[in-house]
Amino acid sequence: MTRRSLVLAGGGMRVAWQTGVVRALREHGLVFDHVDGTSGGIMTTGMVLSGQDPAEMGRRWSELNVRDFSSLLPLADYLKGPWALPALGDADGMVREVLPALGIDVAAIRSSPVAGTFNVADFVSKTCVAVPHTEIDLELMAAGMALPLFVPPLRRGPRVWTDAVWIKDANLTEALRRGADEVWLVWCIGNTPYWGDGPLEQYVHMIEMSAGGALFAELDAAAAAHRPFTLHVVAPRHPLPLDPELLTGRISADSLVAMGYRDAWEYLGSATPAGVPKDPSCTVMREPVRGVRFRERLRGEAAGVPLLLDVTVELPLPPAGTPSPGARLAGHVDHGPWGGRVLLADGRVESDGQGVDYVARVNLSGTWRELRAHRDLADAPGPDLWADAHEADFHADDGTSARLRLGLREAARTLTSLEPYGAHGFRDRAEALGELARVGLRRALTRQ
Repeated sequence: MTRRSLVLAGGGMRVAWQTGVVRALREHGLVFDHVDGTSGGIMTTGMVLSGQDPAEMGRRWSELNVRDFSSLLPLADYLKGPWALPALGDADGMVREVLPALGIDVAAIRSSPVAGTFNVADFVSKTCVAVPHTEIDLELMAAGMALPLFVPPLRRGPRVWTDAVWIKDANLTEALRRGADEVWLVWCIGNTPYWGDGPLEQYVHMIEMSAGGALFAELDAAAAAHRPFTLHVVAPRHPLPLDPELLTGRISADSLVAMGYRDAWEYLGSATPAGVPKDPSCTVMREPVRGVRFRERLRGEAAGVPLLLDVTVELPLPPAGTPSPGARLAGHVDHGPWGGRVLLADGRVESDGQGVDYVARVNLSGTWRELRAHRDLADAPGPDLWADAHEADFHADDGTSARLRLGLREAARTLTSLEPYGAHGFRDRAEALGELARVGLRRALTRQ
């Protein structure tokens, strides 16, 4: 019998994305004997070992106030001056607000029938310690996410506990030590050739180098020891938005969860029993074509029952004369007869030049159904304003149909959700928005 480990790497608050991945893996029928988390992946590990259903995990991220991650030190610490500060904030917000809001239950974790490990760095010995699920507590979990400069370490007895990301961001060695024949690595950290300027991007690059380098060293060590196992890696096609975008509302937890589900099914659709190569190519991502991302929520009724289509569209704006890679779609449908919230897989935008279709698949009780929301733009009055065509015909191949509407308030939210991606720095971001203003949203969509 195959023994599987689920290894959940870090990535800050972006690990909301992992919740969508976990849902897809569960729907695919995968069962894990061991779950391991590092840095932000500690939260996903805690939710899984608390016994939560993936749908509940998504709901909890949706309702979480991400600003609770930040909490201030006592005033006396700030009065010491910047050179004596232990960190910019403390872990109280994570311990008192975030982890409980995510439904992380220490008693349930400690009694979990699935083995788990939480990786925390012991600064005294400069080692990564895989804390067993039977010994974990909220303070130790928060310490495992205490990035230096931002959160002080946890001092407990002779040990000084902090985030293990600088040592490793995914503990493959622990998974193999526990007998894994198959490792499913869920990877959030970016891996492209892009090198950016500024302190934030370069701090992130340091994490990328440390995390990636440690992972590849572990793969080399396993090869040198002739330790056979199959490696599967679920990672986004493009680097995920950074934490400031979630904190400022430029991306939502709902969108990240939906992206994780989409990305996981993209991998599952092409995965082979042999997995992926155990070399640095396993986490490589592509730098996206510069474009603009936006979110739309369309509402209506199907047979008298409310139906909500919530989509996040990644709309590329390639240079003139360059073919578009096509707009990508992630999101969900809320509809009672479908069992509540169902996430979208294989989301895309199609166009015949006259209108656009949002197309995706949904898993309804184990059966895949295609849905399509069509918006006719040919007769829309006025210039390239998306609100000119504010209704869509929704059809799914289980017979569900509805007339959906983008209300005035939701149209305003769509406009405020416009956010450049694949753009770095103020000038690049401004140019992406300027290109959208020049081309117009309708034209940009209908040329996909």
